[in-house]
Amino acid sequence: MKYYIIAGEASGDLHAGHLMAAIRQEDPAAQFRGIGGDTMAAHGAELLQHYQHLAYMGFIPVLLHLPEILRGMKHCQNDILQWQPDAVILVDYPGFNLKIARFLRQHTTIPVYYYIAPKIWAWKEHRIKAIKRDIDALFSILPFEVDFYEHKHHYPIHYVGNPTVDEVAAFRKQTHAEATFTGKPIIALLAGSRKQEVRDNLRRMAEAAKPFAKDYQLVLAAAPGLSDDFYAQATSGLNIRIVRNQTYSLLQHSTAALVTSGTATLEAALFRVPQVVCYYTKAGRLVSLLRRLVLKIPYISLVNLVAGEEVVPELVAHQMNVKNLRHHLASILPGGPARETQLQGYERMAAILGEPGAPQRAAKQMLKLLKDK
Repeated sequence: MKYYIIAGEASGDLHAGHLMAAIRQEDPAAQFRGIGGDTMAAHGAELLQHYQHLAYMGFIPVLLHLPEILRGMKHCQNDILQWQPDAVILVDYPGFNLKIARFLRQHTTIPVYYYIAPKIWAWKEHRIKAIKRDIDALFSILPFEVDFYEHKHHYPIHYVGNPTVDEVAAFRKQTHAEATFTGKPIIALLAGSRKQEVRDNLRRMAEAAKPFAKDYQLVLAAAPGLSDDFYAQATSGLNIRIVRNQTYSLLQHSTAALVTSGTATLEAALFRVPQVVCYYTKAGRLVSLLRRLVLKIPYISLVNLVAGEEVVPELVAHQMNVKNLRHHLASILPGGPARETQLQGYERMAAILGEPGAPQRAAKQMLKLLKDK
């Protein structure tokens, strides 16, 4: 069968690639096409477009690149109509993907499956109407989403487990050369996957960690979609080492980490690396006020949301400053008062997430739905 997959950022591309491998186990003749990144391409997808041409975040960047985004959406719609897949699989990226789903519901009978449910429990809860109307089946990777979708909104979903659990477990089973990370212990910097995130967070991270430079080296994990030239500019004048395509290896060898919000917080926790979650925004006090008014969740990090408690500290908007970040970093380094408590919290979170097997469970269920159809 033919599967059209749309992933709009690095984490979605990674999860989509592993889902493709699981689908191929069930359907050896599977063909894949869509929008994604290097991981999807490596697993055999024919890419209409790389996600980096569409991955804009925030009102102003989206507005400035709106013509490009709209052209990409139209191109995608036409490509699906021409290729006529047996199913379209959307991976996160709701601003783009829900519009694609609406188009498909209006113009085709192609089933639409959503892998990695939109996080409407955080904001834009009104999107539940579009999901109920346009999505044939929703696959969740966060356990607390079951209650939100099924009990609050009476929309049945499939909780399949979390693919990050699979990805970390698979990495740990492999044999890795450790020569790459030698010398002083490491403080890992995971500063985001978009240019604006890196610009806003990286220098504050580096400044906060500067007093620990005598005993630790700072190592930055480069995002797949950002160029070496960009990182050369972003780290100019900073004593930071950059590694590319080695995030898991970096975490495996790190003592602590400074992490922007997102999947990276979950990855650090599954590698049992104590972390401080930090996310700077301009007009921080205003953003903090709006966050209390708009967001309907108590935390921004996946670690805390899954655990249902504050396992890791979160420094957001105006709270994300060098003084606060330095204080919390000191508390999670060896000998710090918060380190062991955080590690114990990771164990509780991991138990809630469950065992590996998310892509396989999702693939089996998708193919069952297609066969039943």
